[in-house]
Amino acid sequence: MSTPTSSTQRSASLSTELADDVLVVTIDQPGSAVNTLSPALAGEFESVFIRVDEDPLINGVVLISGKPDGFIAGADIDQFPQLKSADKAERISKMGQDLLNRLQKLRAPVVVAIHGACLGGGLELSLACRYRVATDHPKTTFALPEVQLGLIPGMGGTQRLPRQVGLQAALDMILTGRNVRGKKALQIGLVNELVHPSILCEIAIDRARSLTSRDKQQASHLVRTSVPRGPVSALLESNSLGRGVVFKKARESVLEKTHGHFPAPLAALEAVQAGYAHGMTQGLATEARLFGEMAMTDVSRQLVFLFFASNSLKKDPGVPAPAPEAQKVLTLGVLGAGFMGAGIASIAIQQGTSTRLKDTDTARLAKGFSSIRNVLQERVVRKQITKRQLDDVMTLVGGTTNYSGFASADLVIEAVFEDLGLKHQVLAEVEPRMDTAAVYASNTSTIPIGRIAEVAKHPERVLGMHFFSPVHKMPLLEVIVTPKTAPEATVTAVAYGKRLGKTVIVVNDGPGFYTTRTLSAYMNEAGRMLEEGASIEVIDKALVEFGFPVGPITLLDEVGIDVGGKVQQVLSEAFGARMAASDAMRLVVLAGRTGRKGGKGFYLYDEDGSKGNVDQTIYEMIGGQRREFPPDEIVQRCVLALVNEAARCLEEGILRSARDGDLGAVFGIGFPPFLGGPFRYIDSVGVARVVEQLEELNVRFPPRFAPADILVEMAGQRRTFY
Repeated sequence: MSTPTSSTQRSASLSTELADDVLVVTIDQPGSAVNTLSPALAGEFESVFIRVDEDPLINGVVLISGKPDGFIAGADIDQFPQLKSADKAERISKMGQDLLNRLQKLRAPVVVAIHGACLGGGLELSLACRYRVATDHPKTTFALPEVQLGLIPGMGGTQRLPRQVGLQAALDMILTGRNVRGKKALQIGLVNELVHPSILCEIAIDRARSLTSRDKQQASHLVRTSVPRGPVSALLESNSLGRGVVFKKARESVLEKTHGHFPAPLAALEAVQAGYAHGMTQGLATEARLFGEMAMTDVSRQLVFLFFASNSLKKDPGVPAPAPEAQKVLTLGVLGAGFMGAGIASIAIQQGTSTRLKDTDTARLAKGFSSIRNVLQERVVRKQITKRQLDDVMTLVGGTTNYSGFASADLVIEAVFEDLGLKHQVLAEVEPRMDTAAVYASNTSTIPIGRIAEVAKHPERVLGMHFFSPVHKMPLLEVIVTPKTAPEATVTAVAYGKRLGKTVIVVNDGPGFYTTRTLSAYMNEAGRMLEEGASIEVIDKALVEFGFPVGPITLLDEVGIDVGGKVQQVLSEAFGARMAASDAMRLVVLAGRTGRKGGKGFYLYDEDGSKGNVDQTIYEMIGGQRREFPPDEIVQRCVLALVNEAARCLEEGILRSARDGDLGAVFGIGFPPFLGGPFRYIDSVGVARVVEQLEELNVRFPPRFAPADILVEMAGQRRTFY
């Protein structure tokens, strides 16, 4: 096997080197952590293609990335906001298709060598190559994530992927944007071979040479000509009738999950179907047309905004410049081995953090360890880690019923019950045992951090780290700072949150902070309508149809009715009648129902925790007759209560920016992402119109809907948040 030896040539992002008769093309965009496909890079590829077709000494080509942990992360998203018409977006799609058609038809066979993320246009490029070699490495993943931006694959992905892996496997990737890891990619035929990273280039060169071999039997043996499918899949996909069933089921599944709010998955289905019905040429034309249409939708605009906002937040240290350097967190202490504490420990050890878990007795610790193992076991079942890796990771967590080991912790996170007295007790006990430079964080959803820090000898090292449940799945982390919190503590908490894979927003201290406060306004309004005669399932259905992942009553059952009661108590004390709990909610709390965790809440639950029907005895408990309630009113009252409270948080300085408020609401409390967040929603409806709607509701339900001063001022000045 040979490696590149001579005749190096370079352009801005591509370098070429000839290994005997195989041209190795290395993609390495300068000044960027990842490679992306752009018009400029397309021009550089075209020059290479001309050379390959004109140089008889080149008998094979290898495409490889120069980045240490990534192949191509997709198209250059920066160009999307500049697209002003569907026609222009369609032309860009066609340019990409033409480039890959040219790649596919090159005189010399092309082998792509993939290590790291191969996403979007990067995967589409690899599908146009003759042979795909990938590394057997955790960082090597494949996906077509365009639907997550409100788009569809636009460089032939809707046509080549089904032909490569089969219709059902392709639709699963295209319609969800789901990642596929190396072993799965090999299994479905997405790649031809998996190798160790150290020999990736060497093997790719050898395969390129084999594909040009005069030994046709040897060459044909390399390239898989049929998609590996089971008998049922083969039967369904081999004829138009069977494919019709697959498309019908896929469409039904999309509508069930999206409620029609996301047009891109349906457009992708249409493009794939066009390719099967009318051939590749017509399929590509349909793909380009629909790509152009999707690029101009409001949904895509909002999802692209969230993408850029998230990337911007990743570079935000959480404090104004110049920011101090974050302290490295090598050892973590977690106080409380309950659901939240165990959840925090489970994600910490997966990032290689040595973790000390403390609770009052060994039985609670054992339960916490079991919860941690269950989180990891879920990854084993999904084949994301091996059983041996699970056992290795579990060695990073140790338990204690005293504070042994906490002196070496760089960060201590308290996750005990939401009770100020208990939180005071725990902080007073652990602080003398902590290192003088360590940061102390309370995982509280409601209690002001300033109140918790009252017993601290070093309040400058105390802040809040509000994780969301379940910790290993929810993407947001809300870091709460007080006027006394030192910048060094803030940047340390923010940096560690990012290391845990979280989207981190920093908010200023106050009852309920941002997410709990806005969510409570939303859920409390649902409770008011329940009190007025709306049915539980009608309330939930209206808001799911609007775009929330679950309805507010279901969410209260999930969070815990007892927890909701504690939250309402804190917020009603802080904000008075505007945030006072409804009588209906108070009665359910007093009845001792806890929701899903207790097997009984507003809904009934099976032994395994699966939700059943509404518990009809709830209506006897809260009293009043059920009546017809317009879904539009349910949506308007709940959503306006939420966005108005979000505006108050910005007005009061709880939020640093509208951007943080939008990301916090989408990733923390399930605000519909296709609307961009509360502030993007206000802009799209119109600030003046939102104020008008709030004033109309406040006449009926004072003082809950009194418009935030910032909204009234902005309406008068015709200003917007963005």
